[in-house]
Amino acid sequence: MNIQELKDNIDSIVSNNSSKEEKLQQICDYLASEISYYDWVGFYFKNGDKEELKLAQFNGEPTDHTIIPFGKGICGQVAVSNENFVVQDVSEQDNYISCGWKVKSEIVIPIFIDGENVGQIDIDSHTVNPFTQNDEVLLEYVCKKVATFI
Repeated sequence: MNIQELKDNIDSIVSNNSSKEEKLQQICDYLASEISYYDWVGFYFKNGDKEELKLAQFNGEPTDHTIIPFGKGICGQVAVSNENFVVQDVSEQDNYISCGWKVKSEIVIPIFIDGENVGQIDIDSHTVNPFTQNDEVLLEYVCKKVATFI
C-alpha cells in the first residue's frame, strides 16, 4: 500500500468539479479498486436530527442496513464513541450486525466537522485480520478530506 499515492489520488477526487455525491462514489470506487481486501466501502451519515445513520454512497454488494440506530453494530457504536473501531474478526464481536456471510472484518472511521461526528466511512473485508495502522492513517485522511466538501 503506497499511502502517499493513495492520498494524492484522493486529493484529485476531492478537488474535481463533481457533485458531493459523485465525489463520495468516486472515493468508494477508488478505494475498492486499489486495496484488494476492501470488499465493501461505504459512507454513512447522521440522518437529520434522528439518532441513526443513513447509508449514502457505497461500492460492493447491496446491504439491507441502510439505516443503523446509534449504538447498534460497529457503525452505530462509532456514532456514539466518536472513535475509530477496527474489528479484525467480526465473529468475536457481540454487537455486530452481519452484512453478509462473506464479511470477516470491518474498520469504521468517523468523519468530523467542527468537532461533531457527522458520519463515517465503513470498510468490510472478506479476510480475517487484514487491517494495519496504514489503513487507519489512510482512512482518517479520507475522512478529513470528505469533511471539506460535505
